[in-house]
Amino acid sequence: MADDSGVGRRPSPGASVGAGALLQLLRDGVPRTRSELSALTGLARSTVTGRVDALLAAGLIAPSGETASTGGRPPATFAFNPAARIVLGADLGATHARLAVIDLAGNVLAVANADLDIALGPKAVLDWTIDRGRKLLDQVGRPAADLLGVGIGLPGPVEHSTGRAVNPPIMPGWDGFDVPGYVRERIPVPVMCDNDVNIMALGEHFTAWPEYEHLLFIKAATGIGCGIIADGKVYRGAQGAAGDMGHIRVAHADDVHCRCGNTGCLEAVASGGAIAAKLTEQGIPAGGSLDVVELARSGSVPALRLVRQAGRDIGEVLAGAVNFFNPSIIVIGGSLALAGDHLIAGVREVIYQRSLPLATRHLRIAAARTGESSGAIGAGVMVIEHALDPDRLDSASFGAELKNG
Repeated sequence: MADDSGVGRRPSPGASVGAGALLQLLRDGVPRTRSELSALTGLARSTVTGRVDALLAAGLIAPSGETASTGGRPPATFAFNPAARIVLGADLGATHARLAVIDLAGNVLAVANADLDIALGPKAVLDWTIDRGRKLLDQVGRPAADLLGVGIGLPGPVEHSTGRAVNPPIMPGWDGFDVPGYVRERIPVPVMCDNDVNIMALGEHFTAWPEYEHLLFIKAATGIGCGIIADGKVYRGAQGAAGDMGHIRVAHADDVHCRCGNTGCLEAVASGGAIAAKLTEQGIPAGGSLDVVELARSGSVPALRLVRQAGRDIGEVLAGAVNFFNPSIIVIGGSLALAGDHLIAGVREVIYQRSLPLATRHLRIAAARTGESSGAIGAGVMVIEHALDPDRLDSASFGAELKNG
């Protein structure tokens, strides 16, 4: 299964440039002539013509007019056609579901949000997702034949190669369940799954920070997790467990028990639930992350202090990651980040104090920009990047699949 790759990258000099690699050049949306594509790739004009014809037949590019003529017939230009197909992205959280229909450029065509408890089990949750997804297709006026695939994000560990959740702590009945197979039986298109933080990282990177090749996305909410973008691709590790920073030990929290069975985990001291519990102990009722955010926004000093300390605790763990991974940017998202600047201020305070100067010289630490839709968009982008991977796109079977729609 192909990893998610960057958009519009030029093929390396001397690399084999098939129709798929040619498409990567055109995915930036800039119209180009055959001559310009020949100059960019080093391919003969006749070879470029064959590649362009194949992409035109698949509908992935379209004529976009003519350039000014220097004599004779003006040369035609071609550009990426994001409307060729659509993708359904589903972000299934602990108590919510967000769906989005997007085109091949990641533009959102329709969205749907609902309160949905993941503990209802895979069949109930996925049946709702499938039914609501079909309604979204009707809403945008696109037939099921236009659907390139379905991407799904789950709030727990996921083995990406199989799309199955692995011992998810808050998802009874989901362990080992064949999510792609279940959905594919009802919507016969490719189906891909990943954990929610990875798809949020992908959606945020694709939508808001494409210029950063090395990105860490931190989701601070009921739990705490990290999505890793390395060289423009999602990095998952050997078993898909990369980025599980919520269960890294925090030095001052040895006596705090975590739901994983260990003590001192970051999630046990800095998550929205942990902060809510501390506020409740102080006589300030709070049931979770959203209550913490509301209290912080209303100016509650105890809430603001605890959010700032949570930022410091997250920063303590991230300082090691900054030295080890050397990211270009750290993006802070999740419901707890809605509390304002105090969380990010705490993160910055510790990272710039504890990380090496070389690693922080150009490091940017910023709030997420995409908002609640980042997961659904990222789930869709996961499918797009897999489907439009140059090697896969050049396969005869997939070319025919696209052509026949």
